[in-house]
Amino acid sequence: MSHKRTLVTCALPYANGPVHIGHLAGAYIPGDIFVRYLRMRGEDVVFICGSDEHGVPITIKAREEGVTPQDIVDRYHKIMKDAFSGLGINFDIYSRTSSKVHAQNASEFFRKLYDQDDFITKESEQLYDSEAGMFLTDRLIEGTCPKCGNPRAYGDQCEKCGSTLSPEELLDPKSRLSGSTPVKKKTKHWYLPLDRYEPWLRDWILEQHKEWKTNVYGQCKSWLDGGLQPRAVTRDLEWGVPVPVEGAEGKVLYVWFDAPIGYISNTKELLPESWEKWWKDKDTRLVHFIGKDNIVFHCIVFPSMLKAYGDYVLPDNVPSNEFLNLEGDKISTSRGWAVWVDEYERDFPGQEDVLRYVLTANAPETKDNDFTWKDFQSRNNSELLALFGNFVNRAVVLTHKYFGGAVPENLKPEAIDAETLAAVKPCREALEKYIETYHFREALKEAMNIARIGNKYISDMEPWKVAKEDMDRTASILYTCLQLCANLAIAFEPFTPFSAEKLRGILRVGIDAGRDYRAGEGTPTENFFTPAEGKALHCHSEQSEESLVLNWSMLAATELLPSGHQLGEAVLLFRKIEDSEVEAQIARLDAIKAAREAAEAEKAAKEAAHKVDAQKAEVSFEQFGAMDIRTATVLEAERVPKTDKLLKLTIDTGLDKRTIVSGIAEYYSPEEMIGKQICILANLAPRVIRGIESKGMILMAKQGDGKMRFITPQEAVANGAQIG
Repeated sequence: MSHKRTLVTCALPYANGPVHIGHLAGAYIPGDIFVRYLRMRGEDVVFICGSDEHGVPITIKAREEGVTPQDIVDRYHKIMKDAFSGLGINFDIYSRTSSKVHAQNASEFFRKLYDQDDFITKESEQLYDSEAGMFLTDRLIEGTCPKCGNPRAYGDQCEKCGSTLSPEELLDPKSRLSGSTPVKKKTKHWYLPLDRYEPWLRDWILEQHKEWKTNVYGQCKSWLDGGLQPRAVTRDLEWGVPVPVEGAEGKVLYVWFDAPIGYISNTKELLPESWEKWWKDKDTRLVHFIGKDNIVFHCIVFPSMLKAYGDYVLPDNVPSNEFLNLEGDKISTSRGWAVWVDEYERDFPGQEDVLRYVLTANAPETKDNDFTWKDFQSRNNSELLALFGNFVNRAVVLTHKYFGGAVPENLKPEAIDAETLAAVKPCREALEKYIETYHFREALKEAMNIARIGNKYISDMEPWKVAKEDMDRTASILYTCLQLCANLAIAFEPFTPFSAEKLRGILRVGIDAGRDYRAGEGTPTENFFTPAEGKALHCHSEQSEESLVLNWSMLAATELLPSGHQLGEAVLLFRKIEDSEVEAQIARLDAIKAAREAAEAEKAAKEAAHKVDAQKAEVSFEQFGAMDIRTATVLEAERVPKTDKLLKLTIDTGLDKRTIVSGIAEYYSPEEMIGKQICILANLAPRVIRGIESKGMILMAKQGDGKMRFITPQEAVANGAQIG
């Protein structure tokens, strides 16, 4: 379908933690690559994102830290915004769902659907924390997973076994707010009846969008085949957009309903006078970049909301990646198992493109993939440095050496030169095909193939040797190499913008990267996206002194740099990543894992210690009365030879002095036992243990973790005092 403009959104990241590499690989780097490509082609495109700032996890974090939810979202909104900017992911606006524009827009959206009778209401019993005085969302409930026994499963999911759960399925559910057992309490909420839209969704997705990525199409089909159910659009919370109808006091819009409306709100904020053409003109193409955990919301729920509203465009495509793991383990914000973007930018200054490149080359487009620091190092050193950077550096250094830094004339061309430059065209065709079908990993391979072509050409031609005998031929070789360098400056702009900009500086050329919407149409607000200090936007036309400006249409051209054009200084595009740098990162992760395992072991030990065995069968009072339980004092203690667990104790019972053999040597030394007052079962029939007659049994408490503790009088009493 033809279109005049493209509206690109990236999933609104949740403002309860920093951005990590899983987020980047899932949505944000793919979205930025796509937008840069469209802009270089001269297409009209707007790039929208912002922080998702409502919902229960934010209130939990605020409660844990003793601050307000606004404090939490303010902190992480800035961290995330700066992290994106630092990596050259340049949204036209990066706003937030706590903005006034969004509050008004989301309320209006709900109200219109409410007035059209597009909602249904349901009264139901939901779990309520009487101590905290609030209804509990699924994530505020913790209990034992009925499927794997994990004692810390949430009310919606067990992160240990991956099972989807409901709070009613949990064993021994507790409130995460107070630790109390929740009770059921009636409440009323509004629901979007997704089942009404199921026939339309089946046709729109399963028939009209068979071109969607397999993972997206398959998940949608699975949801539709399972039958859609009404979904609540309101919640009993204080933090969020208030429900704008009577009788909804204390209720806010559910975050899944609230957040996607944020795309519209942020566009309104950016373009207050013309936002409707981006959301309501049929010539607009809407593309959502998301992770796989957001597929149902962007492909089923949000389109149903837009359909109900009546005049919004619907998503043309929803490219989604799978999950990225880290060193063989699932990335987890709560467990601290991640590579945080702000920390990466601190540890690897000037290496933003390396992370962009590696996450694209290893993108989880069809299945979950794994990020490792060794692979990060290898791809930088053997691909970016050894192929791309090495080729450019050799071509420019030799041009300065032999021709004073000016592009030489093509004095003695040979067939191999034209064949080499012609090889760029199929790379461009494949590159375009892959980007336009959202296969960015394959597209990057085609861009790198141009570097491979150049690297092989200069190695085969050996201009440093030819120069000893034939400077005319040397001129043609380097002329060809420099045309390839200019092509690389175009091809890599979507993928590695900082390096592409550095290369353009070497070549002294500019880039036409399309229209920039950051100025907006009204007064700019703090949410308009600006680059971090020292970072380039890579979106404006950059004019060189010679006014050589490149754009995508020039890719595969054979004469991008004219003879006589003066080059800039040769600088390295990439540097070697040293072993010590990645070893430091691996060591950091090892320390995190060790600390986590220690904490889990400590927690498990505490839980085991509090585990109580089931009660034994009832006994009669007469049976209990037959036991003679008395106090006694240990006079002597020694280990029983050739045993690890047995101690021989001589005790004063107040009646006599006797010997008891007890299996407590792994918990107490003989020295610790002397003088200790204990309780014994005095009338237990004698028993010979390792040749020693043992008369009685010491009373001890055995914890769930297996440890034994003495039952002793709280105050000193006479030996022989009866207990009962």
